[in-house]
Amino acid sequence: MRLLRSHLLLLLLASSAAGSLLRTVPEEPSTISSGGGGGGGGDALYCDSWRLSVETNDAGPWTRIPARCIAFVDEYMNGERYASDSEVIAGEALAFAEAVEVAGDGKDVWVFDVDETLLSNLPYYAANGYGSQDFNETSFDEWVYLSKAPALSASLKLYTELQALGFHMVLLTGRAEVQRNATEQNLLFAGYGSWTQLILRGASDIGQTAVLYKSKKRAELLAQGYRIHGNSGDQWSDLFGSPQATRSFKLPNPMYYIS
Repeated sequence: MRLLRSHLLLLLLASSAAGSLLRTVPEEPSTISSGGGGGGGGDALYCDSWRLSVETNDAGPWTRIPARCIAFVDEYMNGERYASDSEVIAGEALAFAEAVEVAGDGKDVWVFDVDETLLSNLPYYAANGYGSQDFNETSFDEWVYLSKAPALSASLKLYTELQALGFHMVLLTGRAEVQRNATEQNLLFAGYGSWTQLILRGASDIGQTAVLYKSKKRAELLAQGYRIHGNSGDQWSDLFGSPQATRSFKLPNPMYYIS
C-alpha cells in the first residue's frame, strides 16, 4: 500500500511539473497580435519590435524602413497608436513644464524641432513609401515649398499650453535658410505663432551633422541669456549633444533617421 501511494504521488508531481512547463511555452510569433497592426502575423510582431529598437536608438543609424514593415508603418502613422503615443509624450512634457518656475523675463524657453515635431510631413511620406524609399531631397523640397504640412495636433496643443505658462518658443530646424518664408507660412497655416526665434541652417551650417548644428545653436541661445528648460524633437539628433535642455522629449518617428 505504501508503495502504491508513493507511486501515485510521483505521478501527480510529474503531471504538475509537465503542466507548468506547458504553460510557460510562448506562442508562435504568427499567433501573437502586436496591437500595432499591419503586415499580418509575424511581420506585425517583428515590425512592432523593430519600431521599439528605433525609438530607443538601439537600431543606430538606418536608411530605410524594412520592406516587410511598409504596411505596419502605414497603419501606425495613420492610426490611433501614433496619435496616442504623441499625446502621452506631450502630456509628460507639460507635467514637467508645470513644475518649472518661470521668471517672466522672457528668457525661459522651450526648443522645438519642426518636421515631424510641430509639422507632419505624413502626406509626403504616404506618397513615397513611408520611408521605404531612398530620400529624395528634390521632391521633399518641392513639398516644403507648398507650405501645406498640417500640425501634429498633440504638439500644437502643447505649444499653446507652454505659452500660457509663460514659456517662449524657439524653433530649431534642419531646414535651410532659403526655406524661411515657406516654413513661416506653413507654421502660421498650421496654427503656430508668436515664436521668439526660428533658427534655420545658414551657409556655414550646411554639411554639419544635426547633432553638431543643433548643439551649437543651443549654445548660442545660452550665450544670449536664455534658459532652455525643454526640448522636443522626433530625432535623437535633435536632443543629443551639449548643451542640452533640462529635459528632452523624443517624439515617435519610424519613417526616417537623421544623424
